[in-house]
Amino acid sequence: MRQHHASAGLARAGLIQAALALLLPVSLGLGVTGLGLAGFATAASAAAQLTPHRAIYDLKLSKTRGSSSMSGVRGRIVYDFSGNACEGFQLEFRQLSELDSGEGKTSMSDLRTSTWEDGSAKNYRFNSQNFVDQKLVDTVDGKAERSGQAVDVNLSKPQAKKFPLDATMVFPTEHMRRIIDAAKAEKTILEFPVYDGAETGEKVYNTLTVIGRPIAPGARKPEDAAAKNTVLDGLVRWPVTISYFDRANSSSKDGGGEQTPVYSIAFELYENGVSRALTLDYNDFVISGEMTSLELKAEKPCP
Repeated sequence: MRQHHASAGLARAGLIQAALALLLPVSLGLGVTGLGLAGFATAASAAAQLTPHRAIYDLKLSKTRGSSSMSGVRGRIVYDFSGNACEGFQLEFRQLSELDSGEGKTSMSDLRTSTWEDGSAKNYRFNSQNFVDQKLVDTVDGKAERSGQAVDVNLSKPQAKKFPLDATMVFPTEHMRRIIDAAKAEKTILEFPVYDGAETGEKVYNTLTVIGRPIAPGARKPEDAAAKNTVLDGLVRWPVTISYFDRANSSSKDGGGEQTPVYSIAFELYENGVSRALTLDYNDFVISGEMTSLELKAEKPCP
């Protein structure tokens, strides 16, 4: 893999969330296809409650596949999530990644992202900057609003542009809330198209989420920063894998064969929205993310 391609891939992964990053047709009754906007709003209002928190994850190269020349990755993710369903959800995110291509050259990617999403999943604002070797290479700024039977996107950077997306589109925080709701309802598969303002602000991904068996409170005790938090001790968590597919390629595919995801993210997700044990899979190399710090913030109730 070329060094530039790896840098771009790592930058895109940061907008996960968790995420995470961290949303396709209706699956198991939790999607939005076929629902009117009223149905979507009702589903959003009943979504899971997310705990404000600040988490740090240390990144390292876990494995390579095939002819990958990647010989080393190290870095860090700082994930700062706050807000509530009344005031909206704010995410301040930064991912630093040093990439060693195995050719005697290294490259440093620094992605900085700020997003806000209202509790009804109707409005979304985003701003991101990506630096490579301390040089600004990408800036994206814009907003998206759900109105009528579409999601209207208004970009101011990298260039002024307006365009509609179909009403099935889901924003990142709503995606996470729906995954938790599905896990609690013992659902195992979710499919959504996701819009998070990534790359040039025009990229849309189809996602496939697979939810594993629940891990009961106290079982399989973590050995990272999650182990030091007594609140998490009493919560259920689930192994989750989200695969991201290029929506443009998917829509143009004329049958036959199975589309390969651009990348996938695996993690253990607590019922309050905290994630641990990250795995970022870019097909020809895999990065692991260990939670090294976690601060649960005081929750501000809605009036």
